[in-house]
Amino acid sequence: MAGLSNPKLIRRCSELEPADGIAPATAARHTLRLLARRIQHLTVEVNDLTARIIAGITACTPKLLDRYSVGPDTAAALLIAAGDNPERMGSEASFAALCGLSPMEESSGKTQRRRLNRGGDRQANSALYTIVLARLRRDTGTRNYLERRISEGKTRREAIRCLKRYVAREIYQTITSPRKNTTPAPAG
Repeated sequence: MAGLSNPKLIRRCSELEPADGIAPATAARHTLRLLARRIQHLTVEVNDLTARIIAGITACTPKLLDRYSVGPDTAAALLIAAGDNPERMGSEASFAALCGLSPMEESSGKTQRRRLNRGGDRQANSALYTIVLARLRRDTGTRNYLERRISEGKTRREAIRCLKRYVAREIYQTITSPRKNTTPAPAG
């Protein structure tokens, strides 16, 4: 089984025939079969739950998953932070504060800088960080922005804070944009 990819290895192990005996090889074979079947079962559960999460997100905010690097897990965390009534947030700044992205003045001696407010929803903040990291890996525009901000004298952490704020602004606009009514109006 050496050299098989993970999906092929799991499938192959799940198809192992049970054998009688107490030899170590028999016990290993039995254990591999049970673990592979458990992985397959859990994979089915994960796929089912992911499909349900995607359906819920799409029903609530159809265009959120279309945003670059926004997946079901990050979208769900951001929607949970926004709550049932995202219109209650008066501005993008209030959403940023809700996600723990509002800047606070911080100084030590002659150094003046800003840091993020540690309040807010930590899961939403983590979701925004995950989106930024994914964009940094795949998007040249995001990488160029980071390099430009670093060359302007910002630290990498401060540049990522700026990127998180940009993503929060983008997500806020998507969450609060008016939804089209997909159900037809009753006739008559």
